[in-house]
Amino acid sequence: MKHFLLGGITTLVVLTAGVLAYLVLGFAEVRGDLPASGLENAVMRAAVHASVRRQAPDVRIPLPPTDSVLVAGGRGYLNECAGCHGTPGKEPEFATGLNPPAPQLPTVGTSYTEAQIFWVAKHGIRRTGMFANGTWNSDAELWPIAVFIKHITDLPTAVRDSLADRPHR
Repeated sequence: MKHFLLGGITTLVVLTAGVLAYLVLGFAEVRGDLPASGLENAVMRAAVHASVRRQAPDVRIPLPPTDSVLVAGGRGYLNECAGCHGTPGKEPEFATGLNPPAPQLPTVGTSYTEAQIFWVAKHGIRRTGMFANGTWNSDAELWPIAVFIKHITDLPTAVRDSLADRPHR
């Protein structure tokens, strides 16, 4: 039993040292113009989702998803988020240059709750291009956007029409 435990511990130490050497010696690909590997994507996606779930407070959403809230959030989204995350009914403009690519929310939606979307918008996600909007946007500005994003794939017709009819900014 003693040799088995010693072998297990030795294996863990060697694997850890190998991973650290791989990273510290510069073998990890960091170029932004190459797509990340499937393993890197899977690990980072899982890490980001787990961190957001753990850190985003489970709070009562201060705004119901009424048409007026969705329109206000939609205007904010179109002015500040759509360039990377996509405009409903249009092709992406800038997201292809980001690595990892920004999720195209009008197409894929999100599995995050409104509180988690708010947290991501406010604090950003390190090393993804998702910056901390809470630096210059108030919570009152970010909440309608979070509600809009949560409902972006199933917006009422009146909301879609209102956003399509009015210029942004």
